[in-house]
Amino acid sequence: MDGIREKIAAGLERAFASHGFAEPNVDTLREAAGVSLRTLYKYTPSRADMVKAALEHRHQRYMARVMHGLPDDPGEARALLMDRIGTWMQIEAAHGCLFHAAVAADPGNASLRDLLERHKKEVAERAAAAAGLAGQEVAMLVILEGLTQSWPLHGDQAVEAAKRLASAFASSNP
Repeated sequence: MDGIREKIAAGLERAFASHGFAEPNVDTLREAAGVSLRTLYKYTPSRADMVKAALEHRHQRYMARVMHGLPDDPGEARALLMDRIGTWMQIEAAHGCLFHAAVAADPGNASLRDLLERHKKEVAERAAAAAGLAGQEVAMLVILEGLTQSWPLHGDQAVEAAKRLASAFASSNP
């Protein structure tokens, strides 16, 4: 992503994460992106493009922060993965998954559903591989989604429960 696209996508991500997908008007989005209206529309010609740019940016940041550099040991990787997701939730997503929120705001949008599916698929594949659970991507995703959905209510307890679930599942599926 070039500099201006990155700046716009980062600002749009912040705006949608803070205000949701229905509330921010174009002026709010332009201000968050830190560019002129003309530049915003040059790089993201529609609101749908703005949402997609924000989600693509979010995906890249999530993958870098949560999945990058996990330990080679599957048990250590599972524990660190859950800790990182807990930290992500605390800092970045205290209200839940931005991808799910985008789809909930526009449930008929096939492009958003595709983005959600692609994001979750990559998360599940990378997490399962790191956790020594290749071939069990759906089970891993259920654990991770359970963590992200329960974190706003239970915080660190949800992280610890996800660690126990992942370890128990790994032990029963050698």
